[in-house]
Amino acid sequence: MVTTKVETYRDLIVWQKSHELSLELFKSRLSKKEFDTLATKIRDVCTTIPSNIAVGFNKRSKNAKLHYYRTALNSLEELEYLLLLANDLGMLKNYETLMETLESISHMLRRLIRSNSPSS
Repeated sequence: MVTTKVETYRDLIVWQKSHELSLELFKSRLSKKEFDTLATKIRDVCTTIPSNIAVGFNKRSKNAKLHYYRTALNSLEELEYLLLLANDLGMLKNYETLMETLESISHMLRRLIRSNSPSS
């Protein structure tokens, strides 16, 4: 197994996946007319995930890192509900794919949090 050195948050697979999710959501065909508020909220929340991972990565203390990584996880959970809502409203065509991506990001982010948590 080949491992590469992680030098920036962009090297983190969890950030790459969450960024890809943000890009996918911005490309989604959400109804602009009737659901503009929800579409805007989804886009705002999805960008906070990679943003908080990026900020946390550059923090020196583990507590500061954990704060931002947990904030990213909270945003991920908020996004999960917003996507469910959008899907139930008939706004999304690729809901299952998006949920699979969310689940993958969630697992990676939880592992990142565990790896930065103090030993029990």
